[in-house]
Amino acid sequence: MTLPDRINAAVRAVPSWVLYALAPLPAAWWFYLGFTDGLGVEPISALEHKVGLFALQLLIAGLAVTPLRRFAGINLIRHRRAIGVVAFFYVLLHLLIWLVLDMSLLWSQIAADLVKRWYIIVGMASFVLLIPLAATSNNWSVRKLGPAWRTLHKLVYGACLLGGLHFVILSKGFQLEPMVYMAFIVGLLGLRLVPKRRPMMARA
Repeated sequence: MTLPDRINAAVRAVPSWVLYALAPLPAAWWFYLGFTDGLGVEPISALEHKVGLFALQLLIAGLAVTPLRRFAGINLIRHRRAIGVVAFFYVLLHLLIWLVLDMSLLWSQIAADLVKRWYIIVGMASFVLLIPLAATSNNWSVRKLGPAWRTLHKLVYGACLLGGLHFVILSKGFQLEPMVYMAFIVGLLGLRLVPKRRPMMARA
């Protein structure tokens, strides 16, 4: 048995509900650190960053599912929906931390920040693109929408690009980390443009 076969067998043994059950644990741990002075002198900013970065990592993980299956033979398709839903949860949580904990729901100040810091608008746009994807991540929507479901869920490409751009812009000066994340996103999207190999015709 090859390594991809072993990985696929292990993946098949894990039901999707396990991912949903484990999903809140990182957030719970970071909130605990924030309330116990474990996130430094600016706990809200650190919490916001950790949650947002994890959301971006999950989006990239979902984006990697198809290239992994196509080029490495590792099949994570059965968990892609769960990865996407959990990613949306963390993007939403990232937004709520900014609105509630950072900005205290002061809408005039929030509006001023939107005008002054356009990377927030970029992040908001990414979140908006994810809303219809999260709303249709269920079996009923798959049956109801039919082939249009796959077309709709290609919005994740734009959401990932905007999420990566949000990270790049908010980083002050040239920072390697956001550039690496953006490179991963662009690379994973680029792999989708590689033409599929046609099976060789049997020789006569």
